[in-house]
Amino acid sequence: MTLTPVGVTIWIALLAVIAVVIVPLAVGLLRRALNAARNIEGYLADMLTAGVGVAGNTAAVPALDQTIDWAVAMKPMADEIEAKTGAVAALLAKRAGA
Repeated sequence: MTLTPVGVTIWIALLAVIAVVIVPLAVGLLRRALNAARNIEGYLADMLTAGVGVAGNTAAVPALDQTIDWAVAMKPMADEIEAKTGAVAALLAKRAGA
């Protein structure tokens, strides 16, 4: 089967459209996708750095829990000290007034 001159002209026009329009469009879109992928990679590296920093900064949270437990355990002792200090203050005030 042979192509007529009109068929050859259509094939040449189609190849020209592909070479001039489709290929540069595909290359441009691929460049944009590659650029976006590189940006995402950079953002992920920043997120990793921030995540490591957050993990380092929150390492003291268990120590804070332990501090709260100690403060709760010290509360009765503080109340007792306050009561005895009040008794001493009352005694000193009584002596100063007498």
